This record gives sequence, C-alpha cells and structure tokens, in this order.
Amino acid sequence: MISIIVFIILSIVGFGFFTWNILKIKSNIGLGRDLDRTDNKKERLRTMLLVAFGQKKMFSRPIPALLHFAIYAAFIITQIELIEIVIDGIFGSHRFFRPSLGGFYTFMISFIEILSVLALIATIIFLSRRNLLKLPRLNMKEMNGWPKMDANMILFMEIILVTCIFTMNSADEVLYSRGLSHAEFTGDSSFGFSISSLIGPLFFDGLSDSSLHVLERVGWWGHIIMVFSFLNYLPYSKHLHILLAFPNTYYSNLENKGKFTNMESVTKEVKLMMDPSADPFAAAPEGESEPQRFGAKDVTDLTWKNLMDSYSCTECGRCTSSCPANVTGKLLSPRKIMMATRDRLVEKGESIRKNGSSFDDGKSLLGDYISEEEIWACTSCNACVEECPVNIDPLSIIVDLRRYLVMEESKVPTELTGMLTNIENNGAPWQFSQADRLNWANEE
Repeated sequence: MISIIVFIILSIVGFGFFTWNILKIKSNIGLGRDLDRTDNKKERLRTMLLVAFGQKKMFSRPIPALLHFAIYAAFIITQIELIEIVIDGIFGSHRFFRPSLGGFYTFMISFIEILSVLALIATIIFLSRRNLLKLPRLNMKEMNGWPKMDANMILFMEIILVTCIFTMNSADEVLYSRGLSHAEFTGDSSFGFSISSLIGPLFFDGLSDSSLHVLERVGWWGHIIMVFSFLNYLPYSKHLHILLAFPNTYYSNLENKGKFTNMESVTKEVKLMMDPSADPFAAAPEGESEPQRFGAKDVTDLTWKNLMDSYSCTECGRCTSSCPANVTGKLLSPRKIMMATRDRLVEKGESIRKNGSSFDDGKSLLGDYISEEEIWACTSCNACVEECPVNIDPLSIIVDLRRYLVMEESKVPTELTGMLTNIENNGAPWQFSQADRLNWANEE
C-alpha cells in the first residue's frame, strides 16, 4: 500500500509539473503574430507522417539516421511497457498484461529488449561522436556550455534508463525460475525474454533471493523515476523536439522555398498608390489597425510558427554545416539563430508573466541576441531549410530581421546601397544606363 501511495504521489507531481511547463511554452509561442496554417490538411498530414514520424529527411545522412532511428523506435515501442508499469504502480500488480497476452507478451517484451540494446549501442556511439571524435558540427562555439551538457545529459539518462530496464527484467527472470517472482506463475520455467533470459542467469544466478528482490525493485523504481525525470527535463532541453516535431512539421510552410512572403500592410500601400481612383486620406476599414512594426526586432514581432520552430530545434547542426556563409567563415550560423530566438523567447515570456505584457526589459532579439552582421551574411539560399530534419525555417526569421533594419532603421550594408541605387536609376544592378547595355556587342 505504501508503494502504491508513493507511486501515485510521484505520478501526480511528475505529470503536474510537466503540464505546468508545457502551458508556459504554449503561452510563449502564443506571443507570436498570427499566421494561418490551416489550409491543405491532407498535404500537411502527409508531411508530418513522412518527416516527423517516418524520419524522411534524417536519411540524407544514413549512418546517424540509422542510429537515431534505433533510439527513436525504442522510445516509441517502449511506451507499451511503460503503460504496464503505470498500471502495476497504481494497482500494486506485477506484469499486468502477461496472463492475458501469453506468448504475445513474451514477444513484445523481447522485441523491446532488442530495441533497447540497439538504442544503448547508438547512445554510446553518439556520446563518442560528440566527446571523443568531436564531430565539427557538434562542437561549434554556440554549443559550448549548457548546449553540450544538455546533449550529454540526455544520452547518459538513456544509458541509466536501459540499465534499469535490464536490471528489473533480469532479476525477475531469475526470481521466476525460482518460483519467487510476484508475476503470476503460468507453468513456464522462465519468462523467456530474448535478452534478460540470457544475462539474468549469467549475472544474477549466484545472488540470494532477498538480493534479487531488491535489484528487481531498484530496476522498477529506477525505470519509472528516470521516465518522470526525463519527462520534466524535456521542457528545458533541446529534446523537446520529441514532442514538437509532429505539430511543427504539420504546420510546415508548403510554399516553394524560393517564395518570400509579402507584408500585407506594404502590399496594401502599393496597391493604393497604383489605384488612381483611391482616396489616400480615407479612413481604414473598421477593425483594421496599422502595423506596429515593419519586420521584426524582437520575438513578439515574429509569427507563432517562428517561435514554435525555435522550441523544435534539435541543435543537430545540419543547417549550419550546409550553410555556404558559415562554411566560408562568415559569422552566420542558422542553428545559433534558432537557439538565440528560443533563449530570448524564454526570457521575454518570463518577464511578461512576472511584470505584465507592457513590461519592457530594454532588450531585443536583434542586437542583444543576433547581430546585424549575422543576418546580412545570409545568402537566402534555403540550404538550412532544406537540411532541417523537422522543417524549421531559419530564413524567415532572418528576412524579418532584415526587413526591420531596412524599413524601420534605414540600415543597409554599403555593398548593397550602390546596387539598390543602380536598380532604382538604371533598372539593373550595374552602373550603366539602359541605353548603353548593348555597347559590349559593338566592341571588336
């Protein structure tokens, strides 16, 4: 009875704290501007199934894709065993589904154990790539400090989780063979699980009955504690993409990648200027307000999808490793753009919750988190968008930050000023009048 009470309290606290953090994240994303992404539901569902569920874009790099898929599959399938553990914890049962499922139960747990071994191997390889091989894209300067620690912590948690699973199952295998397991006896000599039926007798056969009971309980409680720890660590970690990858890919931009969005307010002004019958002094239609800002200076000027993108970032660095500006030594890193947006959003959200929506902390995304040099280094090639495994769009943030500089601050790099002047005067980027364009053909 005591263990049941402890489990229920732990569950309420764990799920309650997780829900509280998720609601904060939802509130932060809601600070963004409105954006309609409710069209073309079939195509959106197809995109989500292929990219998030099917891991389609991961396989552009096969080796890490296979390793990641092993962990991903283990995470998904293991939830079946987790459901049983929760039921056992609430009702005080042990292996609740085994009597009713019989051989299928043995098959499922065996399959979960095989996936867990593959996930353990993948986890060790990922740790080695980050810390021993020091893969360049995983060790760039924006990954120093907390991002690197975060990546390592989640991998170590995975190792502990798998260790707890096999400790629980292996000790229980030996106990069952001795007729001492709390699981219902069905006449078999053992559970017959694929991995623990081998390592249980190998490592635990010489232990006393009381030691085996302790180990089985340590594995069971360790497993559930690690699950709740992982659950409540997610909102503070880049691994929130485990949950957000699905809505983030569903609400992907389905337009062609070369298509830029127009600001509705600017479009209306241009149409007004080109309509000879329009009254420029006419009042705006009821309910329509003037735009607060052209482009984006802070996170509240971005769309809610931009903000969801920042929370969905996996920090894998595929975008940065494919960015031609970064490859040639420029300051720009698309991954850093997303990380900076998320950091500023968290800070802004906390300030608003504590001080009210009108509070101004004197900071902004542009300037305090992202420099002008970074955004002007972008070539707008969309390589980062193409590479992202969860369809994040760093370019849309960069473009909106540029729009603010140009339209609000009148700041344009000198290299671009001459080109824009030539386009205005000559209809082309070059400093030649239109009448002289074909002079080169007359040269001998």
